[in-house]
Amino acid sequence: MGHESNASREQTGLRVLVITAVAAERDAVLRGLRGDARFDVVTGGVGPAASAASAAKALAAAGYGLVVSAGIGGGFPGRAEIGSLVVADAIVAADLGAETPEGFRSVDELGFGSSRIAVDASLAARLTEALQRAGLPAHTGPVLTVSTVTGTAATASELAARVPGAAAEAMEGFGVAAAARDRGLPVLELRAISNAVGPRDREAWRIKEALDALEAAGAILLEVLR
Repeated sequence: MGHESNASREQTGLRVLVITAVAAERDAVLRGLRGDARFDVVTGGVGPAASAASAAKALAAAGYGLVVSAGIGGGFPGRAEIGSLVVADAIVAADLGAETPEGFRSVDELGFGSSRIAVDASLAARLTEALQRAGLPAHTGPVLTVSTVTGTAATASELAARVPGAAAEAMEGFGVAAAARDRGLPVLELRAISNAVGPRDREAWRIKEALDALEAAGAILLEVLR
């Protein structure tokens, strides 16, 4: 967290909370933001529970106008290639539900709540367009939150069928979005693609390239929110 006073933050405009899972993602985002005092970038931990708890704690401690879940993730083949960026148009808890003899049923179908949280659509569109204008390969689509990273082609196909248009997969977005929703705050999710969703092949992952893309996206986010 930064050390600027609330008065100085208010003078600079919108105050933004960015939640990443791990330090490498946080550092990439910070490099892109170039020390802008409007942003607090917090390492929230891996998975939806840790990210929700971290986001809720940060939101209770200070006033924010926007929450962003940011980091690297997997891209669905044909939707988001390695090294590209995905701006969520919806944040979906893809494995929140129940297995039944007829197949997976989401909490929506079970009548226990919603597995989908809306993003700030106008801001997501502006960010996507700005990334593309800057020459960065950027896509939009649902970003799936899972508790277990996909490791087979069968699971990847099942998820793609379950959430039409799914662009990326990560582990924290829904947790961050739930904390933001609880506070009545708009939310975005931004993912830099390090690997394809499907068979787990660590040799094919490009984490450095994804972190570089995340840094570049941080700089564009800074400009969009000026």
